[in-house]
Amino acid sequence: MPRLHLGDWVDSGVDWLVTHMSWLFDAIKTVVEGMYDGIDALLTAPEPLLLAGIFAVLAWWLRGLVAGVLGFAGFALIDSLDLWEEAMSTLSLVLVATVIALVISVPLGIWAARSKAVSATLRPVLDLLQTMPSMVLLIPAILFFGMGVPAGVIATLIFALAPGVRMTELGIRQVDPELVEAAEAFGTTPRDTLLRVQLPLALPTIMAGVNQVIMLGLSMVVIAGMVGTGGLGGSVNEAIGRLDIGLGFEAGLGIVVLAIYLDRMTGALGTRISPLGRRAAAKVRPTVWSHRPRPAVAVVGVVVLALAAGGMGVFGSNSGTAEASATDVGKGKEITIGYIPWDEGIASTYLWKELLEKRGFEVKTTQYAVAPLYTGLATGQIDFQTDSWLPTTHAEYWKKYGEQLDDLGKWYGPTSLELSVPSYMKDVNTLADLKARPAEFGGRITGIEPSAGMMGLLKDKVVKEYGLDGYRVVDGSTPAMLAELKRAYAKKDPIVVTLWSPHWAYSEYDLKKLKDPQGAWGAGDGVHTLSRKGFAADNPEVGAWLKDFSMTEQQLTGLEAQIQKSGKGKEQDAVRTWLKDNPGLLDRWAPVDGAGAKSRAAG
Repeated sequence: MPRLHLGDWVDSGVDWLVTHMSWLFDAIKTVVEGMYDGIDALLTAPEPLLLAGIFAVLAWWLRGLVAGVLGFAGFALIDSLDLWEEAMSTLSLVLVATVIALVISVPLGIWAARSKAVSATLRPVLDLLQTMPSMVLLIPAILFFGMGVPAGVIATLIFALAPGVRMTELGIRQVDPELVEAAEAFGTTPRDTLLRVQLPLALPTIMAGVNQVIMLGLSMVVIAGMVGTGGLGGSVNEAIGRLDIGLGFEAGLGIVVLAIYLDRMTGALGTRISPLGRRAAAKVRPTVWSHRPRPAVAVVGVVVLALAAGGMGVFGSNSGTAEASATDVGKGKEITIGYIPWDEGIASTYLWKELLEKRGFEVKTTQYAVAPLYTGLATGQIDFQTDSWLPTTHAEYWKKYGEQLDDLGKWYGPTSLELSVPSYMKDVNTLADLKARPAEFGGRITGIEPSAGMMGLLKDKVVKEYGLDGYRVVDGSTPAMLAELKRAYAKKDPIVVTLWSPHWAYSEYDLKKLKDPQGAWGAGDGVHTLSRKGFAADNPEVGAWLKDFSMTEQQLTGLEAQIQKSGKGKEQDAVRTWLKDNPGLLDRWAPVDGAGAKSRAAG
């Protein structure tokens, strides 16, 4: 049977939309960003515990005293984990996605309930949305809206849309037809029948749909973090990329707190505004723990807390403007740096974050997989990244995006890619020695991120050149590969892993780089800094610094070792410590008023 080129047709359709409908996507992006920025500014304005108190008052009003106490405790826990800003960013994203999803889904559900033809048309579309793998939704979202919050919001609302439509339709269809007929018999218009009879009686089911929209939105947050939305999803993705169990658990716990709070509040809100729910609640005998204040008391409580926040001067971050100085080149200008969770990428990224902040810039760093990183650079969502391996490892990305990027030069090299084994594997010295021994290694070559150019080169060329078909290349992540290496090395088990030079693992373990007599890996790469088109022209000082930047192997491995020693989450502290131990490098790499020339002359 001939192959159906469905994927090619989809690609062509997407290309047409990007070319001809960009004005519409830009307008949607502007609206989404505006909504998100407004909600995020509102949530991050007061001090965390004051906002936690406001959330607690709302929970007290909707569900009772116990819910209020537990709500405050949950948000206080998030604050104590130093994840407040990430949690509020996630909450903002979910709220924006939920509002837009409901604006679309509720009218569609009403329309479907009143028309069998519309219902039949929507059903397969909703089935597709609910069964399509959620990560697939990120691809068109990135292409249409770029990296960051807009792409995450759009992907989230599309993923969460279906329950809102289905539950609205179901709720209206479940209303007793005799009640509808009675209303119509008394001359009630279809519009009034809908607003005064069907919607009030369908409200519990509709609110269940709202609840499901919110829960699906929260479940999508982690995946949306892959496109740079930040928040708790970004923290979870960072933890996965670094195999940091502690950070992953903390960020996951933050998502759980938000999910439970929103689930309980939407459920209680449905009860409070539904006629049937109010009747049922009126029959329940209140207790001290289930006591709920009157709405006026709840409003007064929220207002008092808000006024307290304003009176204490905790709205906004009025920390004062930094004094102008000769080193304040940036004057608060924001620069975004993307990075791959590779050791040299982490080290160089946080090094430049520190250097630029010392020179007065506001710097935002975000972790990405390789493909989204290049997409973000090409679309201008990211200003620069420092870990492009050219001309070999990232050749496919340069071929695809090179015309939309600026190469600011090589700062380290040459590098090398290799397969490595522990030195206790005495008879394995070259790649050819692996061919006859797949059983000894369990038929596995432990790899890193599947999007890494190194992995494509390994699968497409190295394995074929040396006849390693008896091995399965295991995709994973750099931290997962290093964890496997550590485990096998401790037990002296056979293992072959993908590595590159320079890498701190060679100083941590006694390893052998397997020789490549056929040159399948190719010549060594240089590590380049790539930027969005025009970044150096927009920021001439930073562009000049990046073009002149270079590190020796001793400097790079020393910085990597310091970051490893400091531990997860303390990368910038490690950079500061390293810079103190290496005086003069700040002025050499980011010179101001001739300081760099003096530093270079001294070096």
